[in-house]
Amino acid sequence: MFVPVTRPSGEKLMPTHPNKAGMLIKKGLATPYWRNGIFSIRLNYEPKKKHKQEIVVGVDPGSKKEGFTVKSASHTYLNVQADAHNKVGKKVEKRRELRRSRRSRKCPNRKHKKHNLSHRDRIPAGTRARWDWKLRILDWLSKLYPVTHVCVEDIKARTIERAKKWNQSFSPLEVGKQWFYSEVEKRWKLLTLQGWETKEIRDRLGLKKSSKKLSETFDAHCVDSWCLAYHTIGGENIPDNTDIFCISPIPIKRRELHRQQESKGRKRSRQGGTVLGKGLVKNTLVRHIQYGLTRLAGVNAKGLFSIYNLEGNKRLTTGAKRSDFRVLTRLNFNYRSGHSSPC
Repeated sequence: MFVPVTRPSGEKLMPTHPNKAGMLIKKGLATPYWRNGIFSIRLNYEPKKKHKQEIVVGVDPGSKKEGFTVKSASHTYLNVQADAHNKVGKKVEKRRELRRSRRSRKCPNRKHKKHNLSHRDRIPAGTRARWDWKLRILDWLSKLYPVTHVCVEDIKARTIERAKKWNQSFSPLEVGKQWFYSEVEKRWKLLTLQGWETKEIRDRLGLKKSSKKLSETFDAHCVDSWCLAYHTIGGENIPDNTDIFCISPIPIKRRELHRQQESKGRKRSRQGGTVLGKGLVKNTLVRHIQYGLTRLAGVNAKGLFSIYNLEGNKRLTTGAKRSDFRVLTRLNFNYRSGHSSPC
């Protein structure tokens, strides 16, 4: 994996080899830092050469898993397999159900709105979260590499003949996709390919795709995103980097008016929120004296913190003191290392 490089001003430069990055750090010419699990360096001097190659990000959307590949004509810099953001719609539906039930009880509630949102140009919350997750990943990658192009595999929903207006607005997939394309075009140059075109590229190069869609390997989803990037930028017809970096959305419990289930005495305590007090918030990367790199997840009435691991959602302890860990940075998602596949 190549190491992302930035100038002292923050401008992205071409990635460098890990050995060269280590040499620059040893000589004091660069400062190392981490950006959401990716090791990077910041130069302490102004480089003479500022030539940049074109870098493309191939995007393979999916319902459960998604693939992203950062590639230039010379090297494959990063392969990312992301878990899709697909649980917001059910949460919004449950929130609406609880809000309506509160109107018949003596408790705080929002009055019913008179206007109808169906007549407005808007994107459903679940659809917006699913496609905004892809855009957030692209923004994160553009902060690591000087991305110039984005190539997306175009997915389509079932359409009806001779119904242009219906085909453009009936499906949340089509509405979210068009919004995503418009946002990408504001930042980078957008290219799209159909699914059958991606398969033709994969077959021509002799690459195989795994039938196990949920496996965390290169040939599950990143092989398609690599083919999309290869079609856009060219280069060697064999992937020179098949290591993958797996990420997933952090399950955040938003603040609610009260718990859905009553406790003893028919009391409903408040639930959720991200502020922990003492200047800390949830999903902050910390270094614990016993568990190492972990993330904050909550605090109890005694002022003790809950700490979870980075590779998943496993709780390590609920009794961490403030003096037991050192705050590093805020996390945007969970990350873990995947497995490479022979090509």
